[in-house]
Amino acid sequence: MPSNTQQLFLPFHRLAHLLSRAAKASWYPLHGIWYFLRHPEFYPIFVGRLLPLSIISFLVYLILFTFTFIPQFLLLLIFQGRAGALINTTVLVLGEGLVLIQALFEGLFVDECRVDIFDATLINHGFVDLVAPRRVLFLDAPNSVKMLGKPTSRAEYSPFSWTQIFELIVCLPLNLIPYVGTPAFIMITGSRVGKLSHYRWYKLRGVDKKTMKRDLHFKSWDYLWFGTVAMILQLIPVLSFFFLLTTSAAAAMWAAKMEELSRVRVGRPVTANDRAEQETDDPVYHDDPV
Repeated sequence: MPSNTQQLFLPFHRLAHLLSRAAKASWYPLHGIWYFLRHPEFYPIFVGRLLPLSIISFLVYLILFTFTFIPQFLLLLIFQGRAGALINTTVLVLGEGLVLIQALFEGLFVDECRVDIFDATLINHGFVDLVAPRRVLFLDAPNSVKMLGKPTSRAEYSPFSWTQIFELIVCLPLNLIPYVGTPAFIMITGSRVGKLSHYRWYKLRGVDKKTMKRDLHFKSWDYLWFGTVAMILQLIPVLSFFFLLTTSAAAAMWAAKMEELSRVRVGRPVTANDRAEQETDDPVYHDDPV
């Protein structure tokens, strides 16, 4: 039985644990930027596909800011102060642009690039065996990107979802609420972004929908903060496609960490030390026995 002192400090330990998990999850999208920049083999993917799309996204935002910013700003100015109206209108227009860009381009043109970045990052972390069953690999290639051949099964970084786009549209009016509306919009939509970030990992592992849903619920707190930071990056005009790729690398880095923890524990019981580590590290995943 825990002592009275331990019981007294238990809520503080839990709070510290939650804050630690939030900090780790939030850091991954930022670390992914540095990781991407340090791997020149990723650059051709960005230049070949996403540079033209970045130009298109620039035109979308240019049109929106030219014709919709001022009317929406004047409307918000009636209910909010100048500073609040300026911030919320900016996020509102960026969100509208994100809806248009995702509906028009992301599902058709970007997902394949994100899969390549995700798989190449896993290969860089030594998980060739995880990727190999799902696509042809040229093992004698000079780097992880050139190793990637055609997928042998359906390859999606995240499934194209009209529900996600509908959610973005429905949540956009939250930006009309002073002070709390914009953070709420980013966090609500970011939560779904976070949960979809490991869709490819679950498919590579052959995880069924029931297990995937359980794991996503278990790590919903972590995905909230990962997705919130990723969402903020995606709202940056022109660079949003670049950050889609860096976030894909970040998601793969996180998946590699969990995959490593999972494999260390396969074949032996979870000990007291494992449970203690689980309180400070990422949750442990176990493959269902075949």
